[in-house]
Amino acid sequence: MIRVLVAEDMHMVRGALVALLDLEVDITVVAQVTGGDEILGAATESSAEVAVIDIDLPGTDGLTAAGHLHEYLPACRTLILTSIDRPATVKRALSQRVSGFLLKDAPAGELAEAIRRVAIGQRAISPELALGAWDAEDCPLTDRERDVLRMYSTGAEVEEIGTELYLAVGTVRNHLTSVRTKLNARSRVDAVRIAESSGWI
Repeated sequence: MIRVLVAEDMHMVRGALVALLDLEVDITVVAQVTGGDEILGAATESSAEVAVIDIDLPGTDGLTAAGHLHEYLPACRTLILTSIDRPATVKRALSQRVSGFLLKDAPAGELAEAIRRVAIGQRAISPELALGAWDAEDCPLTDRERDVLRMYSTGAEVEEIGTELYLAVGTVRNHLTSVRTKLNARSRVDAVRIAESSGWI
C-alpha cells in the first residue's frame, strides 16, 4: 500500500483528490494539509511515501516545500500538481528534485499511475509540460534576486524585504534594479509581471 500525503488549500479540490485516491486498492491517503509549512511535519508523522502537493500553497509554496522534503525526508517522493502550464516552473521543479509534475485537470487514472511510478523512484511528468520545459528559456535571475522579487510581488516594502532576508536596504534596491535590467522591464511591477508569467517566481 502506497502511503500518500495530500497538500491542497482548497477544501473541495482536496476532498475530490482524496476521494479519487481512496478508490485505488494500492493507495491510501495518510495525511492531508492545507499549507506548505505543514508538509514536512505531516509527512514525517505519517511516514508518507509520496506527497502530492499543489504548487500554489499559502505560506511556503509547493516547490519550496518539495525542496525541504527532498533535503530532510528524501524517502518521501514529491508529485507537484499545477493548473497553469508554465515551462519555466517545470524546470524549477526539476531543479528541486521533484519526482513528478502533473496538470490538475489530468485524468484520475493518470494521477494514480503517476503516484505509483513516483513511489518506485521513477519520474512522472505530463507530456505537454515536459515538451514546454524543453523549449523554456532559462531564468536569468539569481536565487537571491528571485527571493527579493518574490517578496516585492506580495507588496512588501524595501525595508521589510531587507529585514526578512537579512539584507541592507541598499542591497535590496540594487537587486531590484538588477532584476529590471535583466528582464528589460519598464518598472518593478513590470518585472514582477514578466517573472510571474515566465514561471520564475
